Amino acid sequence: MSLSSEVLQWKYENFLVNKNNNFNKKEILEVLSSEEIDLAYETISNWKNYSPTPLILLNKLNKKLKLNKIFYKDESKRFHLKSFKALGGAYAVEKIIKGNDKKVISTATAGNHGRSVAWGAQKNGLECKIFISEFVSESRAEVMRSFGADVIRVKGNYEDSLNECIEQSNKNKWQIVQDVAWKDYTIVPKLTMAGYATMMKEIVDQIKTDQITHIILQAGVGGMAAAMIAGIAGYLDYVPITIVVEPDSAACVLESIKTGKIEKIDIKRESLMGGMSCGEVSLIPWQIIKNSVKYCISLPDDDIGKTMKLLGNASLSNESIIAGENSAPGIISLIASCENEKIKEKLKLTKDSNILLIGCEGDTDEEMYQKLINQK
Repeated sequence: MSLSSEVLQWKYENFLVNKNNNFNKKEILEVLSSEEIDLAYETISNWKNYSPTPLILLNKLNKKLKLNKIFYKDESKRFHLKSFKALGGAYAVEKIIKGNDKKVISTATAGNHGRSVAWGAQKNGLECKIFISEFVSESRAEVMRSFGADVIRVKGNYEDSLNECIEQSNKNKWQIVQDVAWKDYTIVPKLTMAGYATMMKEIVDQIKTDQITHIILQAGVGGMAAAMIAGIAGYLDYVPITIVVEPDSAACVLESIKTGKIEKIDIKRESLMGGMSCGEVSLIPWQIIKNSVKYCISLPDDDIGKTMKLLGNASLSNESIIAGENSAPGIISLIASCENEKIKEKLKLTKDSNILLIGCEGDTDEEMYQKLINQK
């Protein structure tokens, strides 16, 4: 498979302009402060085996699209967890247990967040209960068990597993470490977001004199997207065009921005982008996202596998990149936008554009990875 034979076939489902777009650094940092982000970076950068993940130039894709530079933050190299989520859940566990007499940690997850929480619990000698839906693969469950977690499968989707986690945790007095915020539960989600923002600190150090003109951010409940936006507000003295991309079956950010309030999506079909298949934007991220995101794009699953394959066989850059299904959407939306002259012009994608993409995971589900890159 080559880029030249595939690029014209790629597509997105919906494109939305945020009519309320107003990137206000002061308001963003009131939600997640520079001090909170700096503390997370200082803590995480002192963990054993920490090193910044690579920022790779997708030079072959860039040549095809006729942009200036395309940067890809490769989170497949994040510790031994292969995902940016390693920065959030484990950090939250470490911080929340101080002065806390609850010895059992709990969470609900589609996979990568649970892996991070289980790792954090293991590092701190704590028992861990992880709730997963019927759609989470057994191979993902096994990885969480490898960190000593008790994995509990719940009938239904992610929201059902979260509801069960909350009910059982309240009943048994377990400490929930969730990346989703709700009324009276905001401290832990902010800790996970502060951990995620470590990526932006690393990126600022890595890009040196280049200026990012566009950043494309994947969204499930919105935690990573909001954390990166807070990182932009804290670390950059300019504002890139910010684009959020989601599965078309779970475009809760797009639908919420359309109405100006949090909208709950009834997910009829689970996306291959499992970590992004969420029906409702989290409360804290929404406070950041609602005005700072300029454009929203939703995608079908059609192009996920071939994008992963192109990354893996070095068709997009000079090196092979192992990218999971949740790493593909940014690339797909960029290519589809460049192939649509009207959208390309609206997004101001030109020969001077420097694009930042987040490769948020590697082959965190090895069986799924092999299946997708080998599909016809």
